[in-house]
Order: sequence, then C-alpha cells, then structure tokens
Amino acid sequence: MSTHIDVYANALKRLDLASGISSAHAETVQRLRQPKQFLEVSIPVRMDDGSLRVFTGYRCRYDDSRGPAKGGIRYHWDVSPSEVKALAFWMTFKCAVVGIPFGGGKGGIIVDPRSLSKAELERLSRGYIRAIAANIGPDIDVPAPDVYTNSLIMAWMMDEYSTIVGARQPGVITGKPVAMGGSLGRDDATARGGYDILHELQKMLGWEPKTKTVAVQGFGNAGETFAKFAHHDGYKVVAISDSKTALYNPSGLDIPAQAKHKAQTGSLLASGGQTITNAQLLELGVDLLVPAAVENVITDANAGKVKAKVILELANGPVTVEADAILHKAGVMVIPDILANAGGVTVSYFEWTQNKSGYYWTRDEVNTKLQAVMAREFHHVHKLSVEKGVPMRTAAYAHSLNRLGEALEGTGTQAIFGKGR
Repeated sequence: MSTHIDVYANALKRLDLASGISSAHAETVQRLRQPKQFLEVSIPVRMDDGSLRVFTGYRCRYDDSRGPAKGGIRYHWDVSPSEVKALAFWMTFKCAVVGIPFGGGKGGIIVDPRSLSKAELERLSRGYIRAIAANIGPDIDVPAPDVYTNSLIMAWMMDEYSTIVGARQPGVITGKPVAMGGSLGRDDATARGGYDILHELQKMLGWEPKTKTVAVQGFGNAGETFAKFAHHDGYKVVAISDSKTALYNPSGLDIPAQAKHKAQTGSLLASGGQTITNAQLLELGVDLLVPAAVENVITDANAGKVKAKVILELANGPVTVEADAILHKAGVMVIPDILANAGGVTVSYFEWTQNKSGYYWTRDEVNTKLQAVMAREFHHVHKLSVEKGVPMRTAAYAHSLNRLGEALEGTGTQAIFGKGR
C-alpha cells in the first residue's frame, strides 16, 4: 500500500513542479490536488461452484473540465484507491498534453483474473458496470482496457451498459472489438505514438537509424511493437526483456524472430544474445532506452548509472521524481510517459469520435491523424522545455496545466469574484 501512496504523492509533486512555469491560476492547481469523484463499489458474483464472492471495485473521475473522463479499468490483486487516483491524475494530464477533449479517469477491481473462469470473469465485468453505470457514459466517463483487461471484457461491459440504458451505446467504452465499434489502429497505437515521437526526435537530432542503438525493457504489447517498428526502420535493437529475463546482443537482436518465439513459447529466444538482468539493461550505453514495463524502475539509486542519451517512456511512471533531477543534470533527455505513450488514448478518442458520428476510418487515416497529433505536441513540449530550461517532463505537465487552466478558469477566479460589487 505504501508504494501506491508514494505513486500518488509523486504525481502531485509533478503538479507542483509544473505550476512554477505554468500560466495556470493557483486555484487550478488547488482543484487538481484531489479527484472530482471517487467511487468504491462491491460486486457480488456467483461463482461456478455455486458460492458467492464479493469483489471490491473502484472508479475515479479525476477531472472532466475539458470533456468526459477517460481511462482504463484494470483487474489486479494489488489495486488500491491510491493507485487508481494516481493513474486517473496521469490520465488527466495525458489527455490535456495531446489536446484531446477528455478529462482523466481510471478504474479497477481487486481480483486475480487468472483464477477465474471465463464465465466468472463475464459476471464480474457485467456486475462492475451495473455498480458504476450511473457514473459513466459517452459524455460522462469513458472507460477502456488496462492491466489484465482486453477487448472481450470491453465488449461485455459495453453490452451490459447498453442493456441498462435500453439503447446500443458503443461510445461508452473504447478498446472494443472492431466489429462492435472499435477503431482500426487501436491495437498498436501506444507503440506507434511513441515511435511517431522518435521520428520527430530523429529529424531534430539528425539521427541516422542504422547507427543508433536501442534497448527496450518490457517485451509486452507496447514494447514488442515498438521494437518491431525500430528494427524495421534500421535501428539496432541491442537489448530486450520480459519479466523473466533480459537479452543483450551488441550486434543487434532479430526482433521478428524474438516476437515469433515469444508468441509460441511465452519466453524470449535465449540463443539470440547473452542473458543479462533487467537492471543491467537499464544501464547499457545505448542511444535510446525505452522503459515499457512497470513503474519506478529508474530511481535515485540507479539513475546515475544510466548511460542512454534519450529515454522514451512507454510505461507509466518508470522514472521517479528524484531520478528525473539526476538524469536532467547528466544531460539525458527524458520524453515523459504522459506524452510518449499518449498514442493509445489518442486513438481511443478517435474511436469515441467514430462511435459518436457513426462514420469509421481506415487504418491509414487513423495512423495519419495520430502522427499529426504526436508530432505537434512533441514540438510544443520541446519548445517550452528549451524556453524555460526545464526537463521535458516538467514542460509536458506545464503544457497540460495551461490547457486545464483555460478550462477550469473559464467560469472565473478570485481575480473576478474578489472585486466585490
């Protein structure tokens, strides 16, 4: 539990740092220190053996000043209120940094989904939606998949909500199967958005891909897809890892072969390179380090050993506040999570937009629109970073805070009400 409290406390530290260079009023900062709404619900589920279990679920609508809240639902045995609040806070700033008209939300259920049958999982998912139905909706709060949830679970949830309101409502959930209103391009959007930013960085720094090395920590959906994109474009991906092991080959790894072996066996192809630890991977002398696994992997304990020139965060919160200061002093550019991995929520916005209009785009249209958003906001954040002499992360939060301030201050601040009659 203390870890989760630290995550939320760290999230609020980012707010403090950003407020120093933001044009937002102090009242905006004050309002963003706590969520607008936090729900805790009980979900009774009849198990396959006839017994009853009651699960605890949460949904946080952190801010909706710029549009309906947006954020995933995770099924995990370690879900806590503090974690959910921190994730909803991050989503608030992530949506604002890329300029999409959403606020921030997040949800979760305390459960080990691997221990449930498919039928039990469906009953749990539908029960959760019944419990929070009055607090979500296409114009209120729009959930999506997260840890241990997927398009099938989103399909159940959308179906249950539609049954409750008596009309088909695909816009209540994103990350759905394409046949049920999901968007083409959503499957690889997180990695693609990060790679779109790498393209802009490549042009800005004059990088030649075939001369640059990349290490990717986390060979899951986002990390594996990013590694494939990088390998395809000629980057030398010298290291990858999963939760069990890490591989290093200074000559470059065969990423398609690794992806195929991982899909077939659930493990990395050990013959591809020498085995190292995840900790050693983070300290390799590469041009680009991509943390794509879990939070808090680069801390004040190991930040001084990081030799990468650029860090691009595909994971949420992989670098602590203390580590940020060390990396900035060492001249390491960190492209923060709220910008680097915002491709997923951007295409979720595209999905919601298509659901609202009833008109659906091709994959190429989705990818083109995503590239335009990621490139535009990367340059906005980089410009602010240079102008203010602050890390990219602080600039990204300040950029978001400026936008949130415009919305939250639209109905007035003390500057107006303090004048009296």
